[in-house]
Amino acid sequence: MFRLTTLALLLASTAATADQFSIKASATVASAADTLVLLVSPEQLNANPQLEAISKQENFKAAHGATLTWLAPSSPYSQYQRVVLLGTGDTVKLTPYQASLLGATAARALKGSAASSIQLDASLINPPFSQSELLAQLSHGVDLASYTFTRYHSDKKPETVRQLHLLSNEQSAAEQRLAQLAALSEGVKLARDLTNEPANGIYPETFAKQALELRKLGAKVTVMDEKALEKAGLGAIIAVGRGSARPPRMVIVQWEGSKQQPLAIVGKGVTFDTGGYNLKTQADSILRMTSDMAGAAAVLGTMHTLAKQKAPVNVVALIPLAENMISDRAYLPGDVVTAGNGKTIEIINTDAEGRMLLADALWYAEQNFKPRAIVDIATLTGAKVGAVGSYYAGLFSKDDALVAQLNKAGDTVNEKVWRLPLSDEMLPELKSRIADLRNTGSSTGASTAALFLQQFVENTPFAHLDIAGNALSNSNRGLHTEGGTGYGVRLLTEWVLTAE
Repeated sequence: MFRLTTLALLLASTAATADQFSIKASATVASAADTLVLLVSPEQLNANPQLEAISKQENFKAAHGATLTWLAPSSPYSQYQRVVLLGTGDTVKLTPYQASLLGATAARALKGSAASSIQLDASLINPPFSQSELLAQLSHGVDLASYTFTRYHSDKKPETVRQLHLLSNEQSAAEQRLAQLAALSEGVKLARDLTNEPANGIYPETFAKQALELRKLGAKVTVMDEKALEKAGLGAIIAVGRGSARPPRMVIVQWEGSKQQPLAIVGKGVTFDTGGYNLKTQADSILRMTSDMAGAAAVLGTMHTLAKQKAPVNVVALIPLAENMISDRAYLPGDVVTAGNGKTIEIINTDAEGRMLLADALWYAEQNFKPRAIVDIATLTGAKVGAVGSYYAGLFSKDDALVAQLNKAGDTVNEKVWRLPLSDEMLPELKSRIADLRNTGSSTGASTAALFLQQFVENTPFAHLDIAGNALSNSNRGLHTEGGTGYGVRLLTEWVLTAE
């Protein structure tokens, strides 16, 4: 774990608890730090004879993310035992997201070192955005790339706290922005923790208990148990959860930071998905189904971020939760289920369960909160992975303005979306002989899943984000670490904060 500090006077906070601050004199930094990470551009290499000589010897060109480490007993930086040059590439083209990647690179470059105190110096860099934003993004990258999930390791050692000093001459602005991005890091890490939990750690009741923790940040949290779901007529959620000994829930989290008409976000929370009687038969596929609540995790992480930031926005989150299990009470292929809006659904495939949860939650959100827009996020279909892999989230919407907002938000934080078809000409695929709808189409899996969801939103701008393939990473890359990525927290937070 890194303990982050900044500035002329230094703001110190733990990466995990960003609201614990202390002030230290800047004069203590140079003597305290044993490692310097110096951000350099190709232009700066050429402007500094010593750096130029060292870089030529090692063929270091300061490309974005490139590193060069050396011991410097006789350099201008002789107070440090180790110097790491971290290339920025062309600073004119540097974006805040690319700055966060530099922070992630620094964290990984120092992961195996014994350095206890690191100074990260970006004073040679002049990006096309503020120095305070640069420092905050660097710390954000360090924080996310340093994430680990060790809860179930019996031999885990106490984590060493290492001091990371970030130097700036914009103390007040940097302090504020650092706190905002520290809250965002917390939200991402919460989502990662929830996604990484096994099914015997996170199930509807324990997820709901985790959500109740947001009350401490000033959010309003309501948990609907099975009786409340029955009273509200949310038959689709009840049907999916009926086969489990752990009954379903729906969590509603409200952050009312303004009196504006709210935005609504909805996250699929299938805490484990066996496929039901349409059982998943591939071992690697069913093993990944502990992450089938990654959409719910992203929504809860977003709400944590907004509440921690005291964001001036009005947002309501709905998180339907269920285990899709096999038992004598489980729903069956061919069953007819009545959703909250009164529509009847013929169950063609019990493994198309996520859209059932979302259907009731979407309808409930529109009817009870009258939002100005609704966005759901879900690990919904393998067809989406076949279309755009993990490079993009699939975006489905009939509202061009909402699509533009989500595209812009995704580009800003590099959780990019790709618009895929959502057309009523596909409706015949959802036509049932014995009910109002089938729960699956016959050909266009990702699009008909989105079109199914559209039937439960009447008059509100609506978008569906399919993050199948985005929720897990098999390696440490970019801001992600192996396992749960927390994908969607940064995207949804950016959208909420910038939506018109």
